[in-house]
Amino acid sequence: MLERLTRPRLSGWIGPLGWSAVLVILFLAGPDVTASLRYERAAVLHGQWWRLVGGHLVHADAFHLAWNLTGLLLVGLLFAREYSLRGWLLVLTASTAAIDLGFLVFEPQLEWYVGFSGVLHGCMAAGLVAWLHTSRDRLTAVVTVAFAAKLAWEHFAGALPFTAATLSLPVVHQAHTYGALGGFAAALYLNLRQRRRVPSL
Repeated sequence: MLERLTRPRLSGWIGPLGWSAVLVILFLAGPDVTASLRYERAAVLHGQWWRLVGGHLVHADAFHLAWNLTGLLLVGLLFAREYSLRGWLLVLTASTAAIDLGFLVFEPQLEWYVGFSGVLHGCMAAGLVAWLHTSRDRLTAVVTVAFAAKLAWEHFAGALPFTAATLSLPVVHQAHTYGALGGFAAALYLNLRQRRRVPSL
């Protein structure tokens, strides 16, 4: 169980540190950049497709950014070594695509959105799939149950009280669900591909 908490190799931090830098740079670029990148349903439907990616990379304020940077640090500490850089790029892509598809198809009332939290939930889901694939120890069970309970709470009761109270904008918890589904699907694909590459004895 303790090896789960072992710090990842330096190479495992390339992804988390790189994404953290992107999030910080875009935030420091100012509100005009945020406005031009954020997800806006009407703009997307009129051809501004870059907002399907950009909306996940910009934030409403410094506290919102700090929450997501903390989440990115947590994901890095727990799961960075579970996939290669290419694998994590697939997880990020699948999570982003799942959120965008969910917004466009199932959330027509959602006019705009910013934040990385939905993608982070996809990374969490992918990391837990990797844990469950290799070892089902006590830590894996605790983190998996806590993550599933969080998603269930948000689905039935809305955002967690302490999260909603500390942010200046409404929490779009649907992004967490869609992101987790995308990360879960990407992780299943990666684990299936890895299993096919391992020769049977």
